[in-house]
Parts: sequence; C-alpha cells; structure tokens
Amino acid sequence: MTSTSLPSSPHIEGVTHHLADINGTTLHYVSAGTEGSPILLVHGWPETWWAFRGVIPRLAETHRVYAVDLRGFGDSGNAPGDYDMATMAEDLHQLVAHLDVGPVHVTGQDISGGPVFRFAASHPGDVLSVTAIETTLPGYGMEMLADVANGGSWHVGFLAAPGIPQLFLAGRERVMINWVVTLMTMVPGAVTEADIDEFTRTYARPGGWRGTEGLYRSALHDGGVVRALGESRPLTVPVLAVDGVNAPFTEQTMSRVAHDVTAVRIPDVGHFVAQEAPVTLADAVRDFVDRVDRDR
Repeated sequence: MTSTSLPSSPHIEGVTHHLADINGTTLHYVSAGTEGSPILLVHGWPETWWAFRGVIPRLAETHRVYAVDLRGFGDSGNAPGDYDMATMAEDLHQLVAHLDVGPVHVTGQDISGGPVFRFAASHPGDVLSVTAIETTLPGYGMEMLADVANGGSWHVGFLAAPGIPQLFLAGRERVMINWVVTLMTMVPGAVTEADIDEFTRTYARPGGWRGTEGLYRSALHDGGVVRALGESRPLTVPVLAVDGVNAPFTEQTMSRVAHDVTAVRIPDVGHFVAQEAPVTLADAVRDFVDRVDRDR
C-alpha cells in the first residue's frame, strides 16, 4: 500500500493519508483504526473526506475506517476523463481490492448514494452493509431535485451542465460552497470558516469541478440504468437509512432497492448530517454495523 503525507491536507490525530493508483486515476483516502470490521466512508457534495472529520475518530475506536475522496474531488486525481457513477462505483470496488480488507461496511452521503448503490449492487461480495445518509437515487427521485417548477433547486441542473461549473465558479468556489452550507445546515457553527476553507482549497484546483459536473450529469441521466439495477439486483445486505431534515426521503428510497432497511432520523440537523451531528451519526453507524457483525 502506498502511503504519503499530503502537507496541504488537514491533520487529525491517528488519521493517515494515502494515495493509490486505481482504475486509471489516483485516489486519495485516509485511514484510522487498527481492529474491527472495516468501514468505508464516501462523501457527498460540496464535500471531501473532510466531511467525516468528526465521525472517523469515534468509529476508529472499534473499527478500521477508510474515507475516500471520489475521483475529481478532494486530493484525488481530476484529469480529463470519465466521472460518471458507474466509473466511481468501479473505483470503490478496486479500492477495496487494493486495501485487501473486503468485504466492507460502506457509507454514502448525499449524491454519493448513486455510486455507493451501484458498487454494492454490482459487487455484493465486497459489501457487508450499506449506510445511506440524506440521499436518493437516480430513477427513484433524484431527478425531482432538479425540477425547479416543483420545488427542486437550480444548482442541480447548473452543476450537471457541461463546462458550466468551471466557467462560472472558477475563482468563486468559496461563494458557492458557503451558499450551500448556509442553505442546508441547521446547527450553527457545525461547519466553520476553516472547514469551508478546506473544501474550497480542493474545489479551487485546476479542473476542480470535473468530479461534480460528471457525477451530477450522470445522476440526472442514468435513472433508467439505476432503476433496472434496483429491480434486478436489490440489495440483500442490511441497509441503514439515515435522514436529517429531509426525512423520510432516504428511508423511502432505500426501501425500494433493498430488502432489509433500518431507518434512523437524527432530529434538529440539516442535510449535512456527518458534519452537523458527527457523534450521533457515528454512534448510529457503529451500533448498526456491530449488529450486522454479530448476526453474520
């Protein structure tokens, strides 16, 4: 396993940084913990692995924990190429093989629910359980988020438009990220100015919006593929559906693509559950994966 120190990336005690050549790109991930079943954390938007900064240490008390920057995000590679959900799902499969820790408990937040579901459905041998946090899936409601005439948000289609995010957001990354955080959080101070600075650092890289653009475009175009996968290969592993302000959106979605769904609502938090309630979320995830481990 290749390990490297990334001086630009924040430091958390007990968390180490790594780079791995995976599926034609370079993935940055962090790891913590030395024992227990493995947990893989996958961030949403506009986030990086740093979204789990408060979750990782608590989970690492009893589990081996890995948090990855998806291709095109964070400190992972973002050269011209494919940034669709299918490619990102394959990245996760190959990362698990690279780590040699599978099967894993995999957790996806927000728009990473698409790649995480495709990974779990396509590679069931890699997965012990799935935790879905404040997410929906293409073909099962994701498209509604872009329907501005019926309550959707303008930013979904904007981010999916080829070349548009880079054209309009280069040099204004922090403005966009701050707008989203202000709009979608309920816990004052949960995301600090320093946190926004860290997210901005990576989105401000040359080509820093490629991952966002490709993932959102895929999410709006791949509904038929994901729905077919959900109908032909529903998840058979246990699923934890975690909702904050948008409850019961995640529970309803995951109940349509999985047989065994446990629902948890964390009250008084907005969309960014991992950042707004890290201890509560970590405890919910740990209780869930420990139960799955006991039942194996």
